[in-house]
Amino acid sequence: MKKFRTNSALGKRAAAVLLIAGVVATAATAWAYSRPAEQVKLEPVKQGADIPASSRQRKLSLSAAKAAAPISISAAAVTDEDVGDSDSFGRNLRWLGLADMAVELTDACPGVDPDAGCQVLNPAPVATPFAFEDLGHITLPGKSTQSLLCYWFSPVLTVRYANPTPNQALARLRYTPTLTIENPVLATPGLIDPTTGLPFDGKLITGMTSSELFEVPLAPGVAFNERTRDSAVCIAGSISRKSLADTYGLSDAQIKEFFKKPTTVRMNISGSAQYVESASLYFGLRLIGD
Repeated sequence: MKKFRTNSALGKRAAAVLLIAGVVATAATAWAYSRPAEQVKLEPVKQGADIPASSRQRKLSLSAAKAAAPISISAAAVTDEDVGDSDSFGRNLRWLGLADMAVELTDACPGVDPDAGCQVLNPAPVATPFAFEDLGHITLPGKSTQSLLCYWFSPVLTVRYANPTPNQALARLRYTPTLTIENPVLATPGLIDPTTGLPFDGKLITGMTSSELFEVPLAPGVAFNERTRDSAVCIAGSISRKSLADTYGLSDAQIKEFFKKPTTVRMNISGSAQYVESASLYFGLRLIGD
């Protein structure tokens, strides 16, 4: 009987501890995510080819897809309404190369790899924006792919969050990668990029479905390291026959020439950091085609 009473007392104390911990955790979470003064307006993601077109855009592009010469009996037997992308249906995957880029967020840039982007961080609580272009690239010969370029994008992030202030804080790290696509067809005089209203001038910039935002609540004086790794693969393609027609307004003849010409893909990234003491951001890119 005595043993039973002892276990009961322990159970009650444990339950009380769990209840208190739950209340504290709930209060901390509510505090971190409910303060209107800390809200951040996210930048719109650069328009790109990776998100499939709307149903209306798909119907408008059907005539262009049907006009393209079928490459096989199986491909000729399907439509965009059947498979979403009849241009690439039935084709083999082609490995087209890889590249990477690195960004250092730190208190001093001397000594950092010259091929990496480097941004000196502002002291907390001031946020630090960063933006870098052409930190890595892949140059493809003409006729490397027939109807699209697709990507595998793999970030590896090592971040030290820190709150040196006497107040509670919400640390943030945000990044948005983009790709610059260069091709001689885009240098055609008078050719206008509908997404900017300006001449292509030999290149276009496309977004990827790989933007990320990290938010970490920090108590006063708290600092810790975190390492994350994930990957994203393309949906409709970083560039495709369909996007060149629907999004960028190229004619059938220009699209055919586009895939016959050499293409260079350059890696860019922008973002911001707040209550980040240091960070090493690495991004791997592999291109595939059909």
